[in-house]
Amino acid sequence: MADTQTVETEPDKKQRSVRVVLLALMITMMLAMLDNMIVGTAMPTIVGELGGLEHLSWVVTAYTLATAAATPLWGKLGDMYGRKGVFMSSIVLFLVGSALSGMAQDMGQLIGFRAVQGLGAGGLMVGVMAIIGDLIPPRERGKYQGMMAGVMALAMIGGPLVGGTITDNWGWRWSFYINLPLGVVSLGLISAVLHLPKKRAQARIDYLGAALLTVGITSIVLVTTWGGTEYAWSSARIMELIGIGVAALVGFVFWQTKAAEPVVPLHIFRSRNFTLMSIIGFITGFVMFGATLFLPLYQQSVQGASATNSGLLLLPMLGAMLVTSMVAGRITTNSGRYYVFPVAGSVLMVIGLYLLSTMDTGTSRFTSGVFMAVVGLGMGCLMQITMLVAQNSVEMKDMGVASSSTTLFRTLGSSFGVAIMGALFNHRVQDTMAERGGELGSKVTEQSAQLDAKSLEKLPDAVREAYQYAVSAGTHSAFLLGSIVAVVSLVAAVFVKEVPLKGAGPQKSADDPAPAPLVEV
Repeated sequence: MADTQTVETEPDKKQRSVRVVLLALMITMMLAMLDNMIVGTAMPTIVGELGGLEHLSWVVTAYTLATAAATPLWGKLGDMYGRKGVFMSSIVLFLVGSALSGMAQDMGQLIGFRAVQGLGAGGLMVGVMAIIGDLIPPRERGKYQGMMAGVMALAMIGGPLVGGTITDNWGWRWSFYINLPLGVVSLGLISAVLHLPKKRAQARIDYLGAALLTVGITSIVLVTTWGGTEYAWSSARIMELIGIGVAALVGFVFWQTKAAEPVVPLHIFRSRNFTLMSIIGFITGFVMFGATLFLPLYQQSVQGASATNSGLLLLPMLGAMLVTSMVAGRITTNSGRYYVFPVAGSVLMVIGLYLLSTMDTGTSRFTSGVFMAVVGLGMGCLMQITMLVAQNSVEMKDMGVASSSTTLFRTLGSSFGVAIMGALFNHRVQDTMAERGGELGSKVTEQSAQLDAKSLEKLPDAVREAYQYAVSAGTHSAFLLGSIVAVVSLVAAVFVKEVPLKGAGPQKSADDPAPAPLVEV
């Protein structure tokens, strides 16, 4: 009788252990996603105290560069030396960077400490995705998509609100210190409950490959960050960076064919599905971060919405994304089929972005909300499915590099999206202001095509109306470009091959692989 009772309660215990680990992973995921949004809200206060306005952009750029460069390295280290220790190391490094950033006494220190924080952040998302890949078979993983999408939506909506509240009541330094208690909780839970097989690779780390990849990624991110803002796209500095980036990446690809333990083993790209998911992930990043940048700007400048609640303006898109992601995950788990989601998601993304490009000065908030919801439905079909299919396309030993490569492509896509859509937006706004606003119109946008609420209030009515028209024209161009780019995602999705997902479906049997041995029960 006792034996029977043990058998009956064992799955429940295992399931609870998995849930505790997932809670810790979701807290870590929240840390990674919230940081930039909270800090962005605090930046005016930071500059007011530390000075160094001319170096302001580097507070974000240093973090982004370090994150992008470190992402593939964390994935590879996890594959070589074991996921748990490497993941916990990235959390500790992120928390050290957060604490140091909160103690910064000048802008130079803050930029340096943000780079340290970014190095740790590179391992957070990769670690979360790879550990989930280890714990839960792909067939079962769909059930947890809604949880991950919910964390993402919560971070995007709550980030600006939390950042503003913390800065106003506790001071800007707590924008960084707030990471510490959350990180300690996550570390404690992971240390106590998560038990993954220990590994020890005999091969040495591919330092040359890591260096070449870091130089290549850094050059690309700097081109997309500086192009059209700090330097003209045709300037010598941008051309130099493009040349260095291309040379480093070509050298990296060549060296990966020779290295004993390559940072990114090229054989994973032999899988058609993995390559296609990398392309779709890049396009999703391109579109998503472009949309989250320009939608609040349009609603504040043209529709007169409050900047304080800018995160809430994205609720139709993020809510639709959350619901669709949950439904897609449940259907994938129950049926084992996923081909329809990349195709449907890409179609909805193309349609939604085209609808957003039709917005003008007379578009109501309800109409723009419906258009955003269409884009959100598309993203909900794509965000987690891309990672799921990518991980299903590789062997378990390559789970880390598969997760990090997919994350890196999405990160690079967001850099290109913000840069290219931003350049197009700025060019269109400035041209339209020169045409409709006259000499004063050219003057008000010669430094930046994006004006805050206070600057808008000071403008004469005619110039303000011209600016609202110009912003509508700019968003039209940006979203139309996004719609065209999203067609690439649709073409890639059509060629996805529906390979059966590894692991069990919803009906469990004695022969089904179970994730439970990987956690303490």
